[in-house]
Amino acid sequence: MKMLINVPETVVADALRGLAAAHPELTVDVANRIVVRRDAPVAGKVALVSGGGSGHEPLHAGFVGPGMLSAACPGEVFTSPVPDQMVRAAAAVDSGAGVLFVVKNYTGDVLNFRMAAELAEDEGVQVAQVLVDDDVAVADSLHTAGRRGTGATLFVEKLAGAAADEGAPLERVEAVARRVNAASRSFGVALSACATPAKGGPTFDLPPGELELGVGIHGEPGRERRPMMTAREIADTAVDAVLDDLGPSGPVLLLVNGMGGTPLLELYGFGAEVHRALAERGVPVARTLVGNHVTSLDMAGASVTLCRADEELLRLWDAPVQTPALRWGR
Repeated sequence: MKMLINVPETVVADALRGLAAAHPELTVDVANRIVVRRDAPVAGKVALVSGGGSGHEPLHAGFVGPGMLSAACPGEVFTSPVPDQMVRAAAAVDSGAGVLFVVKNYTGDVLNFRMAAELAEDEGVQVAQVLVDDDVAVADSLHTAGRRGTGATLFVEKLAGAAADEGAPLERVEAVARRVNAASRSFGVALSACATPAKGGPTFDLPPGELELGVGIHGEPGRERRPMMTAREIADTAVDAVLDDLGPSGPVLLLVNGMGGTPLLELYGFGAEVHRALAERGVPVARTLVGNHVTSLDMAGASVTLCRADEELLRLWDAPVQTPALRWGR
């Protein structure tokens, strides 16, 4: 498969150099794989640090900036960052108010962030951790014990980041993040397999004319394979899967997320079907975000994430944000 790269071994470093060139408001340490807000540490402000394997862009480095993350640690493609990255990031952004680690539920991420928290605390940094595990498709996967962390990561980083920008203490920022995760559920669908630079081809076999319901963001198997469905049928399936687990809901935040290889023309059409499905089930949508935000390289497909939203969460959602990938209110 054709890829716009030099060699697989330098893909992440090359991308970080490009990120630095495009976004001078960020400090990008290519050698140590750390992306930091240029104004960090911000006096009196709780810092948010997240990270994970590359290939899910703009997650996480694209969400570094006022209103969201203070720093991000990109690993190799689909590979967890290492504890040293996280410790360096925490030290770079800690103002003395503490640091919240936002961790997607994948075994490598969980273990490495846990080790990093212990090392950072040994250096005098107060650290709290929140695990994101919103995917309803499977109870366990190839890379997790329990549910996978997917689209709700964006909600956690945005809403907890807004709370931190308001000056909330670490305990409060952590509580917001945990509440958002508990109120969020996701379900993804793959129309094609993704291709990693190292492999140079599809990472799993998905025959023409079939789709994978409940796919993971690394191409992990979902619930089942079916013959290709219409956008309307996929929307009904995804919404039912999410609501069956989320339970009765009032207003929701809705993320219609592309997996990286699906154009906006299709995502907006799919989003219209998701809105229809929610309306037919009596679920009002308070806010909608459509686009490629938590991706899987070049995978064609989409995911649906819902978060039950009360007045406080809606206020935090509407709060200003200025990152490479999300910008409003400034």
